[in-house]
Amino acid sequence: MTVLALDFETANERRDSACAVGLAWIADGRIVRRESHLIRPPEMRFSPGNIRVHGILPANVADQPDFAGVMAPYLDDLTSGLILAHNASFDIGVLRAGLARAGLPVPALSYLCTVQIARRVFPAPEGCGLGKVARRLGIRFEHHDAGEDAYACAAIALAAMRETETPDVHGLAAAIGVPVTRVTGGPSLPRRAPGAISDRALAAFPAAPSALSFAIRGSTGNRYSVVLEERPGGPQLRCTCTAGRYGMRCRHVKALEVGDITDLLSDNVNDVELLARMLGAKVRVA
Repeated sequence: MTVLALDFETANERRDSACAVGLAWIADGRIVRRESHLIRPPEMRFSPGNIRVHGILPANVADQPDFAGVMAPYLDDLTSGLILAHNASFDIGVLRAGLARAGLPVPALSYLCTVQIARRVFPAPEGCGLGKVARRLGIRFEHHDAGEDAYACAAIALAAMRETETPDVHGLAAAIGVPVTRVTGGPSLPRRAPGAISDRALAAFPAAPSALSFAIRGSTGNRYSVVLEERPGGPQLRCTCTAGRYGMRCRHVKALEVGDITDLLSDNVNDVELLARMLGAKVRVA
């Protein structure tokens, strides 16, 4: 089976706004191929915050192929293989949303999150963000360049295989108890109001509002709680950080909404998957 690491950069907060992709293939215990491409998003709207992260400007992608044109050569490997990604729910969400926005079928996919792998094999109080894990392992790369991030993701998986003395990624997953997540095929995520979860989605998970609670590490190491609460406008995630107490959608809430578990302290990754299903992703953990 093909194993490849995947990383996207986006132009704005929308998952279908990919502006760069990186891929790195693993075979025989090493990285055997790397690819990196700029992508012209459907809307040339670049958020300043996103630009600060990856440095990609509208002018850089104006003459580049669109999502379908860039991703077409890689779809066979992505759909028939096993995808690795750091904060995989985000990258898988970008892939699915980009395909749907391009009018292409959204296939079933299988993936492993290297954040979860790193939490079990290379834990550290500072957390398991891509840059932090790579620094601990001596992996040199240019963070937030999609091709470089995909390479670092693959390198972390290989390091974990060596550390656990497992022959391949599937053996690694079995040895450390990280399940392969399988996402069924279907349309893109339904549109929703920012910060709100639709009543129709919640109807499928009647026990969730009182059950979903997450412990999150703040940027200074403080511990915060993010809880799903009933509000007049519908259930919403609320954080105990300063911004959350003032009713703002803080970065901790935004991270959980896209499946980013880098700063998750509580041992309930499956609840993040449940939250993703409530938000419209069709996720099944094998």
